[in-house]
Amino acid sequence: QVQLVESGGGLVQPGGSLRLSCTSSRFTLEYYSIGWFRQAPGKEREGVSCIGVSRNSIYYIDSVKGRFTISRDNAKNTVYLQMNSLKPEDTGVYYCATGPGVVVTSANPMAPNDYDYWGRGTQVTVSS
Repeated sequence: QVQLVESGGGLVQPGGSLRLSCTSSRFTLEYYSIGWFRQAPGKEREGVSCIGVSRNSIYYIDSVKGRFTISRDNAKNTVYLQMNSLKPEDTGVYYCATGPGVVVTSANPMAPNDYDYWGRGTQVTVSS
């Protein structure tokens, strides 16, 4: 069973924007911390952002602060990653993931091993 499904990827020029969506037919996402990861060709998977369920806890890696915004629409059972001012370095396959042990306010909230359920990814390409 596919636990999570990503959508919204595509090809954009540098400086452009995309909004990625993460949904699930199994989980009510309102009750789970959700992380966004990306993997560029030839590189390791990298945590990008995550959102918790308590006190609206949110985390971003430094390279996307001020450009990316993570949010929820609980009525649609969806978590979004709004990506603005995109750079070629943002290119990669973007995955959403969740797990019961994820704590957004912890010292390392983007440890992949803490995430048990993953989508299959959506491709983001930033190129001129």
